[in-house]
Amino acid sequence: MSNLDTPPGSGAPPATESKRIAPRSPRAALEPERIPVPTRRSARARHPIVVVGNAIFTFLVLVALVVGGAVWIGKQRLDDVGPLAADKTVNIPRGSGIRDIADQLVREGVIDQPWTFVGAVIVRKARDDLKSGEYLFQKQATLGDVINTLVEGKVVQHSLTMPEGLTSEQMVQRLLESDMLSGNVREIPREGALLPETYRVVRGTPREQVIQRMQQAQRRVLQEVWDHRSADLPLRTPEQLLTLASIVEKETGKPEERTRVAAVFVNRLKQRMRLQSDPTIIYGLVGGKGTLGRPIMRSEIEQPTPYNTYVIDGLPPGPIANPGRAALEAAANPARTKELYFVADGTGGHAFSETLDQHQRSVTKLRALEQAQRDGGATASAPAAPSAPTPAPAAAATPAAPRPSPPARRSEPRPQTQPAR
Repeated sequence: MSNLDTPPGSGAPPATESKRIAPRSPRAALEPERIPVPTRRSARARHPIVVVGNAIFTFLVLVALVVGGAVWIGKQRLDDVGPLAADKTVNIPRGSGIRDIADQLVREGVIDQPWTFVGAVIVRKARDDLKSGEYLFQKQATLGDVINTLVEGKVVQHSLTMPEGLTSEQMVQRLLESDMLSGNVREIPREGALLPETYRVVRGTPREQVIQRMQQAQRRVLQEVWDHRSADLPLRTPEQLLTLASIVEKETGKPEERTRVAAVFVNRLKQRMRLQSDPTIIYGLVGGKGTLGRPIMRSEIEQPTPYNTYVIDGLPPGPIANPGRAALEAAANPARTKELYFVADGTGGHAFSETLDQHQRSVTKLRALEQAQRDGGATASAPAAPSAPTPAPAAAATPAAPRPSPPARRSEPRPQTQPAR
């Protein structure tokens, strides 16, 4: 039912009355309705330079956010504990590229992701600073530790020990047998030119380089010791000191005896007595080989060689081995004694004497001790007696004494007299 049908007095106003529009004048009704005009951007804001600048700024902000996040994540990865369960040595070959190094480190279990390593090296601009060599990586080494180790070249240092008293030929042989070193040796150095010492080397060091280091060290030590020698030493040159020290080195392996042994030889030189040193016999026979492999025979004592100090007067023409610093110092500053003789005492040391009578008593005592040892060994094992006498190197591990000229004769072969090393 329409509003027109609403009975009068019902109380509800007609719908037309509730939506009644306020009347306007005819003139106002004819005017168009005004709509708010949108604000226009300024000409400056619409300039191309401003637009480009805003775009660049926005881009830079985004880049900064990305880089900052990457740096934060990268720093976290650099400081994260690595996968190594225990310390490990890795040899990085010469000429390896960054990706080769990364792959090797992954294979060895040092790092877990090659691209993380590559990215970190590039970011740190360390690509050209990575060094080859043998490295020891610690347990759980972080990526940062690994990169620092390769950049700083913290390669493993190996100990290479050359014992005192070896000839130059024997030292070169040891260098050739070492698998840590590389390259060949052009020639055997002059006898006595190498300093026996413990050297620190890295894997792959050329053998020639090691020899040069040993030669330089020997020249330096020899000059230093020569400059601090005793004033009354009967030696004219550092080379003579080197020769005497080499004999001292071969005659005793006990440090506390070196100065007394040196004193015996110095006293003999002063009195123009022959040195009569067994190691000089051996060197005259075999040269740089260093050992006979058997006892010295009586006939060899009298066999003339340039080095046999039972035959020649004074010092031999050159060293018979490479002496160490201690032997050089002993020869340069011998003990202040009047001793002219020494002989093995059977216990690894020597008995020293000033007179020939004292020396002969010491020799008799040694012979009795040697005989007792042979008799005791024969009783214990009861071997069959040999059909012919054979050399018995009773003092093979202990040097024998210089003797007065002419040397005492023996019925048995003279034992080889190289000190135990």
